[in-house]
Amino acid sequence: MTVRAGVHKGAGVSELRSRRFEIAVLKVGGSVLTGTRAFRRLAMFLKNRCEQAPQEKLVVVVSAQKLATANLERRARRIVRVPSVRALDLLWSTGELRSVALLTLYLQAIGVSSVGLNVHETGLQFRVDSGSYPALVKRHLEAALEECAVVVVPGFLATRLDEAIVSLGRGGSDLSAVLLAIGLKALRCELFKDVPGYFAEDPHRNARASHLPALSYEQALYMADEGCDLVQRRALLAGAAANLPLLIRNMDERAPVSIVSGFSAGCGVELRHESTATKA
Repeated sequence: MTVRAGVHKGAGVSELRSRRFEIAVLKVGGSVLTGTRAFRRLAMFLKNRCEQAPQEKLVVVVSAQKLATANLERRARRIVRVPSVRALDLLWSTGELRSVALLTLYLQAIGVSSVGLNVHETGLQFRVDSGSYPALVKRHLEAALEECAVVVVPGFLATRLDEAIVSLGRGGSDLSAVLLAIGLKALRCELFKDVPGYFAEDPHRNARASHLPALSYEQALYMADEGCDLVQRRALLAGAAANLPLLIRNMDERAPVSIVSGFSAGCGVELRHESTATKA
């Protein structure tokens, strides 16, 4: 399923026209990356995507494999009851980097031109003028996009001016993807989850829950405030500020999707708790 969300506000149309390729940012969370089979399936999905849209370059933001972050934190707390934030962020980063390396290897095994970047190369950095959100330093990322069809990067993480690695909070890979899409002036930002988008109720608890194909950022933020952690609230705020449409989906091409945009869906559905997502 291909959905063109359009160019978001401030995307720099003249700059986009001058490109030889389009950019799409795809984020794949830990709830999807459940093991070897999942990495292989994702690699094949990306290969098919590249073949269907050869004019498109993909930035794939990956989380740590399912449960990896929690397991790493438990290990840290077995060593010291209250680990330092810096040491814990550094340990957590190994989960994301493992996902980057594994997916890149699976892509290379099936002949997809790809490269994996580390946290510093990805370029999300807290600077004096960046406020509460990291800014994007694009040098390495843009160079990688010139050379490869798929660039795999770690989500959930950024760096400080002193180059220390810092985490972006629960669901931080969503924020990574949104900020990269804004910074790269991507045509689309797609967030892959273990459910095909938003529902009026938690589909894991109610199989007949109504799917919401479109909703406004206002509705999505209301759901977040009511306890829905499908998409990180900070990511929603960043996307809304940039008028960036978000496509929420799963790996099934035949499944429905949800589009979050700045326009009211007018669906008249009473929005209650939705799917409980994992860390990223």
